[in-house]
Amino acid sequence: MTHCKTFLKQTAEIAAAIDAEAVERMAAALMTLKQRGGRLFLVGVGGGAGHCSHAVNDFRKLCGIEAYTPVDNVSELTARANDEGWETIFEAWMKISRATAKDALMVFSVGGGDAARNVSANVVAAVKYAKELGMTVLGVVGRDGGTTKSAGDEVVVIPTVDPGNVTPHTEAFQAVLWHCLVSHPQLAAQSAKWEGMDADKTADGAPDGTVEV
Repeated sequence: MTHCKTFLKQTAEIAAAIDAEAVERMAAALMTLKQRGGRLFLVGVGGGAGHCSHAVNDFRKLCGIEAYTPVDNVSELTARANDEGWETIFEAWMKISRATAKDALMVFSVGGGDAARNVSANVVAAVKYAKELGMTVLGVVGRDGGTTKSAGDEVVVIPTVDPGNVTPHTEAFQAVLWHCLVSHPQLAAQSAKWEGMDADKTADGAPDGTVEV
């Protein structure tokens, strides 16, 4: 079997094995956050950092949740890493952002952070600080879930079907799951552009799914 066929077969296996009820609980936690007027802080490194920036946009625009991520300010992030240390960049940002128990932290990480092996120590510090404050901790992680899973409140662990592909599969499904969340009927305050256009056209009598631009 080719790599592409194998990768897509594994993707289907993971999709079937993900705990959908855990995703529903995360959606409920985000709805509760929105109702109490709390903010959502998102952290991650590497691919997870990219997810944070994209997800902040969608949680704000589509769900009406006040959301932020430190990775959107590269100047502050690199200044803190240079002057104070890589391990504390997220924790320090949360402190200056005046995070409280009313807020929530969402983590995108392949391993979830492992203090013993000094892996994603900044994620570990952020999770520990969030729990000290009494914040809700959410996450989409891989492997055994690490600190995010052990300390978090609602955390989805992407099943490992091939240890050789754990990073690409985990990061791919991080995008799948937060897109699932921002399109969830309980959270979505408005449709994305194309879905809204399709709905308008259908309401006007045009065939379903057709858009003229």
